[in-house]
Amino acid sequence: MELYSEVAGEGPEIVLFHEGICDSRMWDPQWETLTRSHRVLRFDFRGYGRSPLVPGNYSAARDVIELLDKHGFERGAFVGVSLGGRVALEIALAQPQRVAALVLVGSGLPGHDWSDEMKATWGEEEAAVEAGDLDAAVEVTLRTWVDGPRREPEDVDADVRARVAEMQRRALDLYLEVGDEAEEELLVEDVAQRLTEIQAPTLVLVGEEDVPDIHAIADRLATEIPGARRATIANTAHVPSMERPREFEELVLGFVEDVA
Repeated sequence: MELYSEVAGEGPEIVLFHEGICDSRMWDPQWETLTRSHRVLRFDFRGYGRSPLVPGNYSAARDVIELLDKHGFERGAFVGVSLGGRVALEIALAQPQRVAALVLVGSGLPGHDWSDEMKATWGEEEAAVEAGDLDAAVEVTLRTWVDGPRREPEDVDADVRARVAEMQRRALDLYLEVGDEAEEELLVEDVAQRLTEIQAPTLVLVGEEDVPDIHAIADRLATEIPGARRATIANTAHVPSMERPREFEELVLGFVEDVA
């Protein structure tokens, strides 16, 4: 199966990995900025945006490696958010020669012991999906990840909420077409136990208003990945590249151009 992908720009390579509540459209604010000085790849994981979900087992990391080969991306800076951060970590361990730098934004981490609060949130979302109330399921996502635990919906840019809602609704629609007939398998199953093996210069970013679990993961990544830097972006939760695009771009480009 071929993922939807887009390449633009000339220069050192950057690969953008979207998060699990969005698709490659989340990078619209960065697309013009980053492609001025870099050759940039963005894509939709299976089951997101313009990449369908099909029955069977698959590896998101293997899908991306095939995409890198297709577009001739040999060694680039990987910028991964949440789900995308986890997949970027897998590739950094499986094929370290391809990763010039890592930027992990609100990254996921296999094996993390999620809090009871997060498990309850996922249960609420799942119940809404099973009841056929996708609007309610999307709202759970927005309150949890876009607003964050300390903000109200009115504290967040309404356009950002609307764009995330559109992308998340698309992902739910694609999932419901296939359901549990598609199952992801990790390319690297022991990522959390191998963080000290990461060779690429790494920047760990987290939104100040993100959920405590994501801050805990960020702390672990920054502590265990050799030489990792850590930064926090104020007044944003799980989508800092959308809420605070200019600050996000300055941090990412500053780091990439410094180390890659």
